[in-house]
Amino acid sequence: MVLIAATVRSAEPTAHTIYVVSNGWHSNVVFERRHVPAGLIPETADFPDAEYLEFGWGDAEYYPAKKTTLGMTLRAAFKPTPAVVHMAGSFREPARRHPTAEVVALRVSETGLAQLIEYIHASFERAGRRKAEIKADGLFADSLFYPAVGRFHLGNTCNMWTARALNAAGLEVDSTAATRAEELMRQLRPLTEAP
Repeated sequence: MVLIAATVRSAEPTAHTIYVVSNGWHSNVVFERRHVPAGLIPETADFPDAEYLEFGWGDAEYYPAKKTTLGMTLRAAFKPTPAVVHMAGSFREPARRHPTAEVVALRVSETGLAQLIEYIHASFERAGRRKAEIKADGLFADSLFYPAVGRFHLGNTCNMWTARALNAAGLEVDSTAATRAEELMRQLRPLTEAP
């Protein structure tokens, strides 16, 4: 496990910590559930006891698959395909939940956190309903997949989605240079400061 702390450079005082988790292939954004205001991300109701919420975005066929095929991989890479949001709820801090992953702690302003939450809220495809319908069981016992806004392809990957989430939070990350998880994490590591 690698835990790196980074701070957004802003005139507004740093107020909150968010996390990016990378398994070397895929990245997720994590923050404390208590920061989600009423009316946003209504899907949190599916995780009533969670202290931390974790969000990822990806191809609707490949991401949830228990077993992937070459055909699924090629479709996800080269053809714009429907997307899903993967949401997990946990009691454990990200570094404890994902002990073999790289976890980067990022300090963001109150405004940055609010904008990040709005970005994630807007990533769910609710089709006119108050809450998105559950599409599939998640990758973990405490996670679920939901329909997402946008199409997945090589020019719009899960890690680019994470980079845009960080942009919304006020961090300067180049989403066009974040196709792969390592490209994203490489951009975050130089931001490291002592907590």
